[in-house]
Amino acid sequence: MKIIIVGCGRVGQTLTEKLNADGNDITVIDVSSEKVNTLTSRFDVLGVVGNGATHAVQREAGIDSADLLIAVTNSDELNLLCCLVAKKEGNCQTIARVKNPEYSQETAYLQNELGLAMVINPEYAAAEEIARVLRFPSAIKIEPFGKGKVELVKFRLSPDGLLAGLSVKEMMMKFRPDILVCSVERGEEAYIPNGDFVFQGKDVVSIIATPKNANDFFIKIKYKGHSIKDAIVVGGGVITHYLCEILERSNISLKVIEKDFKTCEEISAKWGKTIVINGNASDQELLLEEGLSTTDAFVALAHHDEENVLLSLFAKEAGVKKLVTKINRTDYDRVINRLDLDTVVCPKNVVSGEILRYVRATKNSQGSNMETLYTIIENKVEAAEFIVKDGSPIIGTPLSQLKFKKNVLVASIVRNGKVMIPRGQDFIQAGDAVIVITKGLPLENIADVLER
Repeated sequence: MKIIIVGCGRVGQTLTEKLNADGNDITVIDVSSEKVNTLTSRFDVLGVVGNGATHAVQREAGIDSADLLIAVTNSDELNLLCCLVAKKEGNCQTIARVKNPEYSQETAYLQNELGLAMVINPEYAAAEEIARVLRFPSAIKIEPFGKGKVELVKFRLSPDGLLAGLSVKEMMMKFRPDILVCSVERGEEAYIPNGDFVFQGKDVVSIIATPKNANDFFIKIKYKGHSIKDAIVVGGGVITHYLCEILERSNISLKVIEKDFKTCEEISAKWGKTIVINGNASDQELLLEEGLSTTDAFVALAHHDEENVLLSLFAKEAGVKKLVTKINRTDYDRVINRLDLDTVVCPKNVVSGEILRYVRATKNSQGSNMETLYTIIENKVEAAEFIVKDGSPIIGTPLSQLKFKKNVLVASIVRNGKVMIPRGQDFIQAGDAVIVITKGLPLENIADVLER
């Protein structure tokens, strides 16, 4: 596809990297020549310096022949204007980033009335991810598939846990869980394990299961689990606003620490159930006075990554059971992973999967529609959900008789609202929602998992 990306900030850079790697023809636009030059020198993409909301700049970027324009500047209004101009000038599909909480109730209206293919909100998506792991704190990450009927749950093994030293086959025989192990991350390596694969302490394991079966599994293996009743949140930014909105409907009490008094007033006025403290969270005495050592969870959402990492490490030292750390930069992933910070949330990565899914689904929908795309292990392992259509070559043949490519795993089948963890004798029918795990194999169609 020919794609124009307006805005070369963190989200724009991530989208450029991922969409370029998928083989798309990318042109980037930004008012900053430095940002444009950085991307054009790193990747095989074209660049235009200028205001992406003007028809002159869009024409220079090739809007007349573009398939998709993605506007991800820091201004919601500018993003919407970019999309309107693109629809007028090139009649292409458009995606706008809209992050202001004031627009959160207007998303459907904006999408329908302006003819947008998608409205993306990295901050809201990050808040949803944080809310999921606070509700189920045993997990590092949770990704819903099949309209929430099945989940991909990622967790870290403790060295002295019941699974360390067991093979996948031994674990299944001993605990009889109704789950499927779909990937294991060990240091720099990633695996789609077979029955002989042996777990080690500190492995990061991803499983596919229904929410109930996942919970039953964690009880059987006596994995650390506790319900979260309260949490301390550092930072009163956009993600915090959305988190307050989501969690006000739950039994989790929030205490927000923010140093800007005006922001404190805004949060307090809008979210009456949330306790707001005006203060500097880098003050260790303040954190301890506000109950850091006794709180169930600590969520670091400050502006700077370094502050979030240090605050989370301090909270861990203070004995907090569940940590959530927001990270904007991913070029230090190796270092961050060694710190064992529990759940790390990166807003730009959360939303890039949504756009990748849309692009791949648009490029090829013959035989299946891609519904969900999730990166399990960055640049290594993906999970994709497809709705299978009539005529797909994967229909009607037992899975054991299909010739799958290497490092492919059919993880789950959702049929008529019921979840199946598939076995060799099972087969896929038209209308099924099928979740597929792949290593190093970007998918556009479910048929891509088969040998030609």
